[in-house]
Amino acid sequence: MKDFLILKLHGPMQAWGEHTFEGLRPSANFPTRSGLLGLLGACLGIARNERERLQALADSVGMAVRVDKRSMTNKDGTSRVLRMVKITDYHTVKDARENYAGLKSHETIQTWREYLYDAEFTVALWNQPSAAVTLDDLEAAVKRPFFTPYLGRRSCPISRPLFLSRILSSNELEALKMVTPHGGTIYSEEKADVRMKRVRDVPLIHQPRQFVGRNLYVHGGEHVPE
Repeated sequence: MKDFLILKLHGPMQAWGEHTFEGLRPSANFPTRSGLLGLLGACLGIARNERERLQALADSVGMAVRVDKRSMTNKDGTSRVLRMVKITDYHTVKDARENYAGLKSHETIQTWREYLYDAEFTVALWNQPSAAVTLDDLEAAVKRPFFTPYLGRRSCPISRPLFLSRILSSNELEALKMVTPHGGTIYSEEKADVRMKRVRDVPLIHQPRQFVGRNLYVHGGEHVPE
């Protein structure tokens, strides 16, 4: 049996950034590895310049994310599925960077930022071999975070505690089956004979704002198109 830490990500808005420049700030349809590491790092009190601690955290955890399938009951007794909505917020930014390669700035620019509404995710975390940051460390941190956690951007507060449970199970899929609501697409780092999705969201800790790819294995549910 394997030990899993289960987190719930729920709030009015969420935003899990993809590759971007200042003008366009898209959001992925489910939490990215870099975003989840940032969330966990904030709970642990790791500052952005503490690269050794950030690397230790990144090397310590594996993760799977379920896009929760939710429904509500109408007044007439029928039910309907609550679907995630993606919206774009328009505003302007002064002294924005031209790009992520340098610090040169320019005048006020227009910017478009995507947010997810009516989204809820369940995350299963497990320790990698020789983990420096244990699930016990992470459980204590998400219960009493050092820095205020948020769902991808500071404008996206959480609406419920992050911690849900600790589960002993044979694998991450079975662990997530024990958590309501049942159903939804699961994106896992564990290799499996299912559809694979390639994403580029693994942060290079010693090269800020640079990322490499990883494979995600898609289980069940209804695929959310990009």
